Amino acid sequence: MLEQALVVLAEAGGTAVVQAAGTDTWTGLRQAVARWFGRGDDVREQDELERLDQTAGALEVAGATAAERVRIRQEATWQARIESLLENLDPAERARAAEDLRALLAQHTGQGSASSGQGGLAVSGSMNMHTDGGSVGVGVWNGDLHIERPQVPDPSQG
Repeated sequence: MLEQALVVLAEAGGTAVVQAAGTDTWTGLRQAVARWFGRGDDVREQDELERLDQTAGALEVAGATAAERVRIRQEATWQARIESLLENLDPAERARAAEDLRALLAQHTGQGSASSGQGGLAVSGSMNMHTDGGSVGVGVWNGDLHIERPQVPDPSQG
């Protein structure tokens, strides 16, 4: 049984894999995760690359109704695989592998960065949204949100 900190780390790893699939960060994270799992074994690393590609493919073809279910299943699968690898290492190797995974995640997920799947928009920092001509701006916000009162339209505009 893993200590809670390692379970949380494995969860972060599973989430990172799924969130990176289909984004600009995928190639680097994919290679790094496969190398981490391979632990110097080229055959095992190649097997992991294939598993990662299967994950990306499953997420890509998931329809709108199944996307969330597929995402959750893939995150859980990768979390379990990471936990399993860590559980099967001796304490010294486990500590080293955990540190390597933390470094990998910090490097490839970018602290404070934002990413979005296909059709989405992710912003790290400030974003101004302006609508005009009767259009509507819609977004999902995570973090602080400051809304300014819009100008009152001219009475001739409705």
